[in-house]
Amino acid sequence: MGEIAKKLEDSNCVDQVAYIPMSRCYEDIGAKLDAAYHHVMRSNAFILGPMVETFEKEFAAFCGAKHCIGVANGLDAITLCLKAWDIGEGDKVICATNSFVATALGVSNTGATPVLVEANEQTYNIDPQAIEAAITPRTKAIALTHLYGQCADMDAINAIGVKHNLKVLEDAAQAHGAEYKGKRAGNLGDAATFSFYPTKNLGAYGDAGAVTTNDDQLAEKLRILRNYGARVKYHHDILGMNSRLDPLQAGFLSVKLKHLEGWNEKRRALAAIYHIMLGTCEGLVLPHVPDWAQPVWHVYSIRVLEGQRAALIKHLEAHNIGYNIHYPVPIHAQECYADLGLSDQAFPIASSQADELLSLPCDPYHSSAEIEYVATKIKEFFS
Repeated sequence: MGEIAKKLEDSNCVDQVAYIPMSRCYEDIGAKLDAAYHHVMRSNAFILGPMVETFEKEFAAFCGAKHCIGVANGLDAITLCLKAWDIGEGDKVICATNSFVATALGVSNTGATPVLVEANEQTYNIDPQAIEAAITPRTKAIALTHLYGQCADMDAINAIGVKHNLKVLEDAAQAHGAEYKGKRAGNLGDAATFSFYPTKNLGAYGDAGAVTTNDDQLAEKLRILRNYGARVKYHHDILGMNSRLDPLQAGFLSVKLKHLEGWNEKRRALAAIYHIMLGTCEGLVLPHVPDWAQPVWHVYSIRVLEGQRAALIKHLEAHNIGYNIHYPVPIHAQECYADLGLSDQAFPIASSQADELLSLPCDPYHSSAEIEYVATKIKEFFS
């Protein structure tokens, strides 16, 4: 961490905490980001080109994967990957109902149908038993989400994929650097998709995304699909899209990737403060971390029991503490998926999470004192 992070750690005077202090990152590494900007502007390579290729190699190596294909955003990454597997109309893809809607939208964008299933009550990740129960002859893939920065139970999910001949897609948009039994997200299934939305652990300064895979044929097809279906300009072999990672964003991401491991370690240290200070609060359920997981705490989300979330939010607001709710409306209850015919209470675990989860500040540019302030005010509420 740079000079600004050191100054923050040296300061113990806290009376407000933003949910994400976005400007602090630029204050810290702005000179490096500016240099990346000027490099792209001088290169005159504004579509794909060397900067994108450099980031793709770096991010593939970071994940432990053979290939990285940069695309315009995380939703396009999901859509393109499923299309590259020839998944489309009449097919079904299983995904969790308690994650962000993009996973299901990526399925819908291909013409296939998302089959929504329940989450594990402890980890919030997709329940492997629910996956197996939802499989039909029309099921072609499992699109799981590594929710809140913690990997799903990949051994169990991959075993289901092998047993039923299904592709396994990691939606790793919240899990940059997260580990499952020593292997990083992005190298745990048949392919993985990433969003580099600005608030992600590895965030761009605009929309950006990528697919990682060890499959040579899939990687080649994705490079064609993202570029109008063309290997060579004006020669379009398949129906494609315009979804290419912008060189400016690639340059920013290359700069930030060098800091990602340190940032993730800082998030772990801040999460540990919450674990210690809030561990004895009655009325709260803290995140559960299995022995095989190494989370990166994209979100530190607590469950507030007995209908007290709204009151706790008012308490946090009174003390100038930011927060978020991930996600207040599960996918099965979204209007855009009303045609699936699922009732609001079709998934009781996901519905209770939507009513109870509250996301607390946990950014690498928060100081320990800020997180201690948040935890102290929460303890005051429950005392």
